[in-house]
Amino acid sequence: MSFTEQQIKAALSAAVDPNTGKDFVTGRAAKNIKIDGDDVSFDIELGYPAKTQIDAIRKQVIAAVRTVPGIGNVSANVFTKIVAHSVQMGVKLLPGVKNIIAVASGKGGVGKSTTAVNLALALAQEGASVGILDADIYGPSQPQMLGLAGQQPESKDGQSMEPLEAYGIQAMSIGFMVDVETPMVWRGPMVAQALDQLLGQTNWRDLDYLVVDMPPGTGDVQLSLTQKVPVTGALIVTTPQDIALIDARKGLKMFEKVNVPILGIVENMSIHICSNCGHEEHIFGTGGGEKMCADYDVEFLGSLPLELAIREMADGGKPTVVGAPDSRTAEIYRDIARRVAVKIGEKAKDMTSKFPNIVVQNT
Repeated sequence: MSFTEQQIKAALSAAVDPNTGKDFVTGRAAKNIKIDGDDVSFDIELGYPAKTQIDAIRKQVIAAVRTVPGIGNVSANVFTKIVAHSVQMGVKLLPGVKNIIAVASGKGGVGKSTTAVNLALALAQEGASVGILDADIYGPSQPQMLGLAGQQPESKDGQSMEPLEAYGIQAMSIGFMVDVETPMVWRGPMVAQALDQLLGQTNWRDLDYLVVDMPPGTGDVQLSLTQKVPVTGALIVTTPQDIALIDARKGLKMFEKVNVPILGIVENMSIHICSNCGHEEHIFGTGGGEKMCADYDVEFLGSLPLELAIREMADGGKPTVVGAPDSRTAEIYRDIARRVAVKIGEKAKDMTSKFPNIVVQNT
């Protein structure tokens, strides 16, 4: 019995990608369909990292194609291909970095840095090449969270720096270069220059994603970063109470003003579950993050509990995603990371490399 490519595509169109919500044909993931007698082979190209889901997706698409009557052997090659996506107009991409994710909050104390590091680690666990830049000059916390406190970056040429590594991700922070007790008594222009050097003079090595842990607030430093750094998208971290949401809204509007897409909102400390009796209590209120998403038509990426273990593991240099990988909290971080990667994958691709350089010569 002979088959046509259209029959195979029709079968694949009945299989829906659990992460994008689109079938594999509409989402243009199905490629290179080959028919050899009764046997069929094809590729499924995912635009986001999904190492933990590759096998499940492979079984899903093979099962879909096997519904074609008389089909023989079916083989599917499921893989990830992450490309660079568009950023703000007029801002060039950073060498060695495909996509930059800014993790921001309107105020401090909402768990932004903890979210940033777990997001980076979760993306790495899903198979992506990831880096993290600690852009919080006044209060760098990533060295402590990654277990890299006291270490310093090396320079091979005296002009650029090699990022440090922990748990499979590349990292850079001003905290690697100053004593932990030294206050950074710098004015805005000095901070902006330092961040520009940390970002541009670090030899990032072929990153799919660079997570930038932004300083809290919406002042001059934050505005300079969003105007100069080629940001693919921003993630806003908040807590449920009204005071935090007021500032989170300001952070969201700041990114909108400089045409940086909002990837979504993460709500931290959404619920506390008593470790003794199991009583659930919304200490900081409830539904604040979801209401903000509805007001601004952005995606609610997930909520995280107010949990002692999250703080302990971050302080101990082994964040939840690597410290307790089988925990429910780690799974929430991975769900958020996959959703962020899917949102980026749906954005327009960067096409600047496709255009030739125009050279004007005297003739």
